[in-house]
Amino acid sequence: MDAEAWQAVRLSLEVASRSVLLGLVPAVAVAVLLSRGRFRGRFVLDALVHLPLVVPPVVVGWALLMLFGLRGPIGAPLHEWFGIRLVFTTEGAALATAVMSFPLIVRAVRLGLENVDPGLEAAARTLGAGRWDCFRSITLPLMTPGILAGAVTAFAAGLGEFGAVITFASNIPGETQTLPLAIYTATQTPGGEALAARLAGISLALAVVLLLLAEFIARRMHLLLGRA
Repeated sequence: MDAEAWQAVRLSLEVASRSVLLGLVPAVAVAVLLSRGRFRGRFVLDALVHLPLVVPPVVVGWALLMLFGLRGPIGAPLHEWFGIRLVFTTEGAALATAVMSFPLIVRAVRLGLENVDPGLEAAARTLGAGRWDCFRSITLPLMTPGILAGAVTAFAAGLGEFGAVITFASNIPGETQTLPLAIYTATQTPGGEALAARLAGISLALAVVLLLLAEFIARRMHLLLGRA
């Protein structure tokens, strides 16, 4: 693997990792809220969470640009007060990827929650366990397969994110040029077909390995929890 290809791979892995770390805890919280919560507007929140799955990624990138740009309602204070700039940076690429992969984690965690027997939680409460103790000792361990599978799936999806990243973070080599953007650049460059083919092969291999890993983790956790 030459230096140019390795740089794109390294940056993709970094951006995907940051996006999962950024979105995992909020996604678990939202999944629990949507699955167990009963409140007005729950269906609206559910629709908003899954919006990135159905709108063009470029629209998500544009929305982030409007919000977190240097003149945006969030981006301007971040830059002026704390010196934080997200647009056209690696951190911005991670944010865009996190927003796009967020629904995948939420869906996986909700599926994990559906496999949790409510009777176990009810029994724990009758024995004096509080709501937090019940969640920490019973619900969270049983939904762990969904959390891990969602994290790995989101990581795999993050490696392939293109539209939101290029719109919000641009295509800057060494800064925001992830694997998909590097492939796009190579296809637009005379004589870049060989590099594009190598990068596409690497991207495909990584995606297959990560999807198999997600399935393996889910099956392994089910076995460990006695639900084979």
